Amino acid sequence: MGVLNITPDSFSDGGALLAPEAALAHAQTLCEEGADIVDVGGESTRPGALAVSAQEEMDRVVPIIEALAARLDVVVSVDTSKPQVMREAVRAGAGLINDVYALRQADALSAAAALQVPVCLMHMQGEPGTMQRNPVYTDVVREVDEFLAARVRACQQAGIGADRLLIDPGFGFGKLLAHNIALLKGLRNLMRHHLPILVGLSRKGMIGQITGAAMNERAYGSAAAALLAVQQGASIVRVHDVRATRQVLAVLAAVSEEQSGEQHFG
Repeated sequence: MGVLNITPDSFSDGGALLAPEAALAHAQTLCEEGADIVDVGGESTRPGALAVSAQEEMDRVVPIIEALAARLDVVVSVDTSKPQVMREAVRAGAGLINDVYALRQADALSAAAALQVPVCLMHMQGEPGTMQRNPVYTDVVREVDEFLAARVRACQQAGIGADRLLIDPGFGFGKLLAHNIALLKGLRNLMRHHLPILVGLSRKGMIGQITGAAMNERAYGSAAAALLAVQQGASIVRVHDVRATRQVLAVLAAVSEEQSGEQHFG
């Protein structure tokens, strides 16, 4: 999943892709580098981010989604929590809803059920404006797992079948470095839900804390994190650096295939 932020304030590339032609050109590059999904977002969810209106978010993302759906052979995802934006984005051609609030906003659950496209449910402690101030967990892996289980049940009760659900532990969303590392080590626990696991680790603060690298110099650390996540059961990795991640995962796939085909005698 390649990231396409149509925002002035996203943590990595805010402002760079506000012009429609720049956004479309970047999406084309993501696809050429190997993205299977392009995730289009019109509201930053970085720590401390301010909310924008549904109309402003739609004005940013709907024309881009419409153009991408017409021009590129790729799944287009909309990164939003607002039911109005979900509806307009799906009408424009989005085939996946990626919601950091896990359909907890008013009317979001019923909107997603009616739209009949897959939905990714993410864990977040708090909300973007305040989530990093003092996140506290007793057992982060267990608590994230229980939250996602509850949201899956709510979706199924609303008529959203398991075949339309993905889950995301929400790295960096109301979590300190120790929480993120524990989640990455314990990611395989989420496989018990038998749902695809999506992870977003790319260029995040935890990579900077571990490596000391500046925001746009975290491609190597991000690719390493993506590899670890896939080894721990992730099905989809949301990344900025698609080419680097593709190469790393191609090596992992080749080695994994070789190991699975080995025969042992004696």
